[in-house]
Amino acid sequence: MPVSNLKAISVLVACGCLSGCYYMQAAKGHIDLMSKREPIDQVLEDASTEPELARRLRLVTEAREFSITELKLPDNDSYRSYADLGRQQVLWNLFATEEFSMEPRTWCYPIVGCVAYRGYFNNDTARRKVEDLQEDGYDVAMGGVAAYSTLGRFNDPVLNTMMAWDDVHLIGVLFHELAHQVIYIKDDTTFNESFATAVEEAGLERWLASRGESERLASFHRRKALEKDIFELVDETRAELAVVYAGSDTEQMRRSKQAIFDDLSAAVAARLEESGLPARHWLVGDLNNAKLVPLALYESLVPAFKALLAQCGGDFDCFFSEVTRIGGYDVDQRNAELEGLARDARP
Repeated sequence: MPVSNLKAISVLVACGCLSGCYYMQAAKGHIDLMSKREPIDQVLEDASTEPELARRLRLVTEAREFSITELKLPDNDSYRSYADLGRQQVLWNLFATEEFSMEPRTWCYPIVGCVAYRGYFNNDTARRKVEDLQEDGYDVAMGGVAAYSTLGRFNDPVLNTMMAWDDVHLIGVLFHELAHQVIYIKDDTTFNESFATAVEEAGLERWLASRGESERLASFHRRKALEKDIFELVDETRAELAVVYAGSDTEQMRRSKQAIFDDLSAAVAARLEESGLPARHWLVGDLNNAKLVPLALYESLVPAFKALLAQCGGDFDCFFSEVTRIGGYDVDQRNAELEGLARDARP
């Protein structure tokens, strides 16, 4: 989870010409995005392209080739074009839970199945949906998203919204989104996002090492250590909330819930201060159940996938084959094997 913003949720509903307001806005937003694509080679040849944008697009091109040769990610036309959307976010995602539950609400769509978030290309439309859910008593969180994947169904472009990130984050998201094209399991957001995060992290380590960027690699490891600390705080918070939510006194549960979230926000801010980073984070400020959802989606199964990659001796072909095998199980068997891998990998 980046320190300053919500990590990009990765899958857009590829809805085509389906009926309904939600599908129409998704289709319109995606078609508009795709219409703005230009081949990266053409952008680089354009004398009006700013030097910093040109540098970063050349970096993306190098990383794209690395993703194919070293990480065995798909060799296709994804991330070989560039689109300037003229705004800072490509879309806005919202998450929702019941007031006294950590289980996210899910929304189900054609092709991708059920996912634990809902995306909108228009900020005002997203905010209206947030208000509707809040009126129905849900805890809701909304965050801007700078990138998404269509699972290889379209040739996804690099977006101007991604250029707000530093080089390491930019390349990491590239690896993350391409991983979704390797395997995607319907109705299991946590499996999909944790798998892609594991590919992202392993890919970044190899990318930085291959370029001899030892300082950036060390910085990356420090950031991951910080994220691990924060995830452990979230795990502890979820355990505390589970005890509170087993109660029966509504007002007491609300008071305890608020106190627990205040403690989490303060603890995350303290970790950031200790690290010398600004206190800007998804988990600093007013918190609720829904704000914890993205961390569980992205991080909870990463240790298991990393253990599986290690069992394969770091070979990505072997790793993808094993992930595909596990992905073919029913959800209970899938989770049991992943939990076993994570348990065996603990010191």
